[in-house]
Amino acid sequence: MFFFRSAAVCCAAAFIATGLFAGQGKKEASLLETRIQRIENGMVPGTLVKGEPVKTKKLSDWMAEMHVPGVSVAVIHNGEIEWARGFGATKIGGAPVTPETLFQAASISKPVTALAVLHLVQSGKLNLDADVNQYLKTWKVPENEFTAKTKVTLRELLTHTAGTTVHGFPGYASGVTLPTLVQVLNGEKPANTPAIRVDTVPGTNWRYSGGGYVIIQQVLEDVTGKPFPKLMQEIVLGPIGMTHSTFEQPLPASRLPEAAMPYDPNGQAVAGGPHTYPEMAPAGLWTTPSDLARYAIEVQRALVGKSNRVISAATARQMLTPGKNHWGLGPGVLGSEGHLYFSHGGANDGFQCNLVAYENGDGAVIMTNSDRGGAVAGELQRTIAYEYKWPDFQPVERTLVKINPKVFDGYAGAYLVGRDYMTVSREGDRFFVRISGQEPFEIFPQSDHEFFLTDVDAQLIFKTGADTKTPQVTLRQNGHEQGTSARLSDREFKLIAEEQATGPARFKEQKPDPRTEAAARQVLEDIRRGEPKYDQVLPVLAAMLRDDLPELKANLDRLGAFKSITFKSVGQRGADIYQVKFEKGEMEVRIMLSRDGTIVRLGF
Repeated sequence: MFFFRSAAVCCAAAFIATGLFAGQGKKEASLLETRIQRIENGMVPGTLVKGEPVKTKKLSDWMAEMHVPGVSVAVIHNGEIEWARGFGATKIGGAPVTPETLFQAASISKPVTALAVLHLVQSGKLNLDADVNQYLKTWKVPENEFTAKTKVTLRELLTHTAGTTVHGFPGYASGVTLPTLVQVLNGEKPANTPAIRVDTVPGTNWRYSGGGYVIIQQVLEDVTGKPFPKLMQEIVLGPIGMTHSTFEQPLPASRLPEAAMPYDPNGQAVAGGPHTYPEMAPAGLWTTPSDLARYAIEVQRALVGKSNRVISAATARQMLTPGKNHWGLGPGVLGSEGHLYFSHGGANDGFQCNLVAYENGDGAVIMTNSDRGGAVAGELQRTIAYEYKWPDFQPVERTLVKINPKVFDGYAGAYLVGRDYMTVSREGDRFFVRISGQEPFEIFPQSDHEFFLTDVDAQLIFKTGADTKTPQVTLRQNGHEQGTSARLSDREFKLIAEEQATGPARFKEQKPDPRTEAAARQVLEDIRRGEPKYDQVLPVLAAMLRDDLPELKANLDRLGAFKSITFKSVGQRGADIYQVKFEKGEMEVRIMLSRDGTIVRLGF
């Protein structure tokens, strides 16, 4: 999956900043304000070019470019909230964001929920390694071939190793009927997600599962006999001092004036306002960056024995001991010896946020009210890291070299990395890469086969030679390889280049291609029969469709008879998005056609 940020048409946006810092003298406050201004007006890129000045941009410009109305930040330094500030507005034309403005924490709800589990483990009411079915009363984890010998435990649910299904939850729009927690667990109407089941042997693999945290929610309610928001208030939020926070879903009407309103990738308000998440444990927390910073500080203090309001030092150390995929009991745990940090991100409909906290007392929480807020949060986190000299998240420095431009001609063409199309091309002595749905990025040589971007920490590494019949490219971003791909055929290059050229305009216009509804219907019918027309699909896409066919066919069989198809929007990469209703559920289909009718983008 690509992480390059996509450029967008800039729009006028109100930019208002409010903030607070406590216990500061005039001199200290002045120095701190200068530091905040450096961050606000000096957003640093992902890559610095050795010997060249740092090219920065203002936070307000980046927010406008990404269609992010509001951002809220809290920075932790030396175990205290050093400053908290709001930028922009709670909604377009609305009140300014303040440090007290509420945002949906989305998946950052999970590590907060984990504290409640660990508190009850400490008190002897739960055991991390016992079969969770001994605690569940209202519902049980269904037994099957995967649980026959190995049972699901809380430790596995907390660390995403229980083998449970359902990655995440879309929430429920305002006014729709909400499912009970048991209906969510069983995937029964009106739940809009499949049943949460175990489909691999518990403990054998890491796979992110919001569904596992729904099981945790049911465990906590069954063991305590209390509604989830109430028990979280009593066990975690209250003791820590997270006074603005609540797991109530939906947010009480009396508190809506405190909340930021969500926005989609186009900069349009999410219809009906914030979605409701009965899946509270994995996605339901309403909070502020300052309150999440208090959560982080409590963990930091517990770790060194300075607080035991929720968990002890021994429990905190267990919580932050990384297991599979560097995951602890709730948060991810990364970093280097002496500089370990715990973190989690969050993405609900119209909200994106991020939390990172070093065990030694530094950190930051950034919350936004936009589906494209993650790009802003990432750049802001990098700038905070640059200002505070954190050992991680810093921009990288690379050396620019001169090469013969004709060398690049051997790499030009289309590639597929992950499930995104990428084209590379040359214009004179300048080189460009383009991801579908994004504007071209210029790339710069650091050798005759390695090129880097400057806006983000990303590299393209090409390979040719006698042992490689077709050129290959590896994408490395933020120090991690995202995939390697051989160059696609000239026909595929032509079709992908066409898709890239028309995608941004289609995204901006938000008008459906009159051919795609019929094409989507036909694709679904063909998949249900197990006979897709592969010759009508871009060859590289046809290969993926072959791989996915058994699962797609099984899903359609479970969904039952077709009922209706409705156009929703044009996606960021130019595909038409349809909501398809079936007798037993719904599916979202994304489809884009070339001029000659070839399907060049297809997703479910």
